[in-house]
Amino acid sequence: MKSQQSLYELLETKADEFNRPAFIENDPICIPHTYHKQQDIEISGLIAAVLAWGQRKTIIRKCQEFFTLMDHAPHDFILHHQEQDLKPFVDFKHRTFNATDALYFIEFLHHYYQQYDSLEEAFAQVICPDDIDVEKGLIHFHQLFFSLADYPARTRKHIATPARNSACKRLNMYLRWMVRKDDKGVDFGLWHKIKPSQLICPCDLHVDRVARRLGLIRRKQTDWSTAVELTQNLRLFDSYDPVRYDFALFGLGIEERMS
Repeated sequence: MKSQQSLYELLETKADEFNRPAFIENDPICIPHTYHKQQDIEISGLIAAVLAWGQRKTIIRKCQEFFTLMDHAPHDFILHHQEQDLKPFVDFKHRTFNATDALYFIEFLHHYYQQYDSLEEAFAQVICPDDIDVEKGLIHFHQLFFSLADYPARTRKHIATPARNSACKRLNMYLRWMVRKDDKGVDFGLWHKIKPSQLICPCDLHVDRVARRLGLIRRKQTDWSTAVELTQNLRLFDSYDPVRYDFALFGLGIEERMS
């Protein structure tokens, strides 16, 4: 295990190396970066995060396919689509995400954006300033997402919740995109009711493997408690913005895989 000082220096160096615009092109975050309207960024970011499973090139291609079906105007489509506009989604599929899931996401977002201007409220309305993290917000979003009477049971696997001890890696990544704000140009920083210090580090395979090697995770399994453990250890190096080290851990994982 590295000393605290050498680990801090490694994390700082790699976070700075990967948290820059060059990171965007080959990452699913490139999808919301194609939009400028806040609601378009929120919607495309949520879908891109949910579909972030498998090879990044395939994820990006499937996301582009999804939003082509919306004429690259997600918010307008969500609010104003007609029944016939949904027919092309019957053929959409990515891994285990299929037409049933796609159509329910559209239905939920239509219902939601008729009441709210931003998806931030779906997470932030139950989070207090003194909450240590976003656990309550993730649980609330899951409950809200499946509050429509006709939700398909199969879609539940695509929206994780800490209530089931899931690491919630995709939703934590989405929150990183929406909440973190710095001068690097990668994350959007559109939402202000959730503090960067409350974010939980996304625990994908690369991050998990590297974090264990660096002694930042000791739990054997990967679940919500593991993501919390990792984030608590990252707070020792930056209590205000611990999740910026996601860039470092992810980047180190990619470098290891390529070596």
